[in-house]
Amino acid sequence: MTAAGPDGQAAALIGALTARSETVAAAESLTAGLVCATLARVPGASAALRGGFVVYATELKHRLAGVDARLLAEHGAVHPEVAAQLAEGARDRCGATWGLGLTGVAGPAAQDGVDPGTVHVGLAGPGTRTVRTLALTGDRDLIRTESVLAAFALLGEHLA
Repeated sequence: MTAAGPDGQAAALIGALTARSETVAAAESLTAGLVCATLARVPGASAALRGGFVVYATELKHRLAGVDARLLAEHGAVHPEVAAQLAEGARDRCGATWGLGLTGVAGPAAQDGVDPGTVHVGLAGPGTRTVRTLALTGDRDLIRTESVLAAFALLGEHLA
């Protein structure tokens, strides 16, 4: 992805997905719908964006996205495997080619002993299940925006 900023990356992703007749969905925690909202700003996004869900509350990660309840109880909501299962849940439940899952702490305070800026971005797709862990700095808005950019970059790498 060479396009700068979230809108440029979103446009490039929608273009690449549309050209491949593929789709994407997201299960978002700390970004609270920002991934889907950014993708939806692109004209023609409906050809590639299936949908998604905001799973800000921990129990919704299980109920809506299918994240293993035992995993959540043992490790909390901010864990690499949670991001992977969020991505799989988004993909499966929205009927998309690709699923993105984002979980983390935007701050300003730690959550369950996890420092602000800790973010896990999951991707699930054809033959793919991967997680990228980030240690971001900045305020809540910057951490959330950088999380979206990281999700777009991760998907873009797999579409290239």
